[in-house]
Amino acid sequence: MLTDDARYKILKRLETNPDISQRQLAEELGVSLGKVNFCLKALIEKGMIKARNFSKSEHKKGYLYVLTPAGIESKAALTKRFLSRKISEYDTLKSEIEELQKEVAQASNKKVGS
Repeated sequence: MLTDDARYKILKRLETNPDISQRQLAEELGVSLGKVNFCLKALIEKGMIKARNFSKSEHKKGYLYVLTPAGIESKAALTKRFLSRKISEYDTLKSEIEELQKEVAQASNKKVGS
């Protein structure tokens, strides 16, 4: 199954570097080559990207991964959801940090008053 996070990261990376190899993409995303291959095939089947051979490649199997209009639209929606989720995570983390800072301050005040 292709998660939103995996799809977002792949589409974002392909948009900025369409001639990236699957191996490079796997290394940059910290996932296996097999997972990248699976994800790219799924994105091609869904019509989000097109894979084209490109002649300037040092390797005969070099591809250029191009986002389709559907891929661009999907990336925009994924970006919005990704950002919303990250803001929520940030707000939660910020609240936890504030609570921990209060605990540390209270513990320090109790120590000083002892």
